[in-house]
Amino acid sequence: MRPVAQSSIVPFYGAIDGAAVTVPAFSMDRHPVTNEEFLAFVRANPRWRRSQIPRLFADTDYLAHWASDLSLGPDLRARQPVVRVSWFAARAYCASRDARLPTELEWEVAARADETRADAHRDPAFVEAILDWYSRPAQPLTDVEQRPANVFGLYDLHGLVWEWVEDFNASMVSADDRARDDAQAERVCGAAAFGASDPADYATFMRFAFRSSLRASYSLQHLGFRCVHDQEPQP
Repeated sequence: MRPVAQSSIVPFYGAIDGAAVTVPAFSMDRHPVTNEEFLAFVRANPRWRRSQIPRLFADTDYLAHWASDLSLGPDLRARQPVVRVSWFAARAYCASRDARLPTELEWEVAARADETRADAHRDPAFVEAILDWYSRPAQPLTDVEQRPANVFGLYDLHGLVWEWVEDFNASMVSADDRARDDAQAERVCGAAAFGASDPADYATFMRFAFRSSLRASYSLQHLGFRCVHDQEPQP
């Protein structure tokens, strides 16, 4: 894990009069959890194996690309990020390490950094690189740590996989009438853009929109995760 210092951030949604909030210091995995790390977890915790997990906690795509419960198969590599893992399984993995999933604010703080600055989110070149990745069709996954780390020593927050956060569906839960199970379900509402603290920050908006579309049981092809501690663990 790598430490991320206490910082202030204006929430993309829910900011009160545009005021920043304090995000206490935390430590974050330097890269997304890998296949080999998650394989060790399911070996030690049979209830989270593909054949054992209840459908309540993961859909049918959960680890569907693995050869079996305890084998990656010839087409996957140990150092690739693990994907097709539900929110429930990601939380259980982190708990097994006495850790947790990052909050949305923690993840956004970490992801604003580039190689030299703790906050580069208004740099057009930085944003363009993120949007370029978002715009590409799904690509085969490379191994972790193949790109430079950011200033915190964290790898692959952009350009490899999307990542679960603890409160993934908290920000935009009622922003769109299509999310409601009532007679108005077919009506489309554009309120989400008006509620954002920075409507021009399209890259961040895309992340929040993606998270709001998730359910905890989803296991998606390019969705992984990493863990955090409240503070840097002692050696």
